[in-house]
Amino acid sequence: MKFATQEPLHTGSCPLISALTNSIRRRLLKIDRIEVSVSKRGFHCPSLSLQSHIERVGACFLDGHHAALRVHSIDQLGVELSQLPPLYRGFGFEGAGMGLGLTDSLAIFSSRRWSDFLEGPGQWHKYVLHVGLGWMAARLPWCRSKLDQMIAKLDPLLGWLVVDGFGFHEGYFHCRRQFDPAAARPPLSPYGIRAFDQGLGRSLWFVEGTDVHRISARIAAFRPERRADMWSGVGLAMAYAGSADLDQFAEIPSAAGEHLLHLAQGVTFAAEARELGGIPAAHTERACQLVCGMTASEAAQLTYSCLPSTSNGASDFERWRTNIREELQGRGVSRQ
Repeated sequence: MKFATQEPLHTGSCPLISALTNSIRRRLLKIDRIEVSVSKRGFHCPSLSLQSHIERVGACFLDGHHAALRVHSIDQLGVELSQLPPLYRGFGFEGAGMGLGLTDSLAIFSSRRWSDFLEGPGQWHKYVLHVGLGWMAARLPWCRSKLDQMIAKLDPLLGWLVVDGFGFHEGYFHCRRQFDPAAARPPLSPYGIRAFDQGLGRSLWFVEGTDVHRISARIAAFRPERRADMWSGVGLAMAYAGSADLDQFAEIPSAAGEHLLHLAQGVTFAAEARELGGIPAAHTERACQLVCGMTASEAAQLTYSCLPSTSNGASDFERWRTNIREELQGRGVSRQ
């Protein structure tokens, strides 16, 4: 899979120019940690333990992003990211996805570091690497307006996670604007909007400090056709990012109401992502048992068994999600 490659401006190598360019790029693309603090973002956060957890997620994301800007060798980058605590390691890989995408897109010479990393050390974190690419798209004006063209170059199943990442970025950094139900939608295809809403819903887990009542009220303010995808994003964040207080999980299934299957589908995605990455978490196990009535390992295996057998472009991702919901319904999830 090749992404963001460019025609080289010169076929020869120039180490001095390359080193100078990399130094300038690191300075320009560095993100201060204050940007992911609860106070800076204005998130609702009722406890210090939750604040610490949310800010640790953001800090590890930035660790991965800055490492991707600093470390030239993708193998060494993989080594550095693997040293992050397992609970937060996936966020480091997600940040690296953003950093690698940015260096590819802004390279003077041809570059495919994101693709090489995906095929190498990042293969066990392929989902979050695609999500990180969505962060990259959100920060480059010429990518924001061409998201559908961008994902056409990627895996037809996983490319939609880029739009999910874009939606998360917008909700995380521009929550006042994005959670105004009257706000204009981004210029995306019909299914692109749905993937965007999945990311937007995922960001609510952070914006509202895992408060199920505030999350539910936010989603209820949107048009009915947008709510299911947002609940799917909440389920993914619940099971992947978790919370400092697992007791908060208990009210979420009933709050999702008629969208319980979408919530559960998001939970299974998180279970698969953590299992593939070898980074199990107690909150993932708790979410899977509470929402899906199964262990995290069983939820991950369910997603594997529901993969679509044929490739039909934009419909692949939704077919996968639909297969999972139907399987969950068959196992009685909607009757919990």
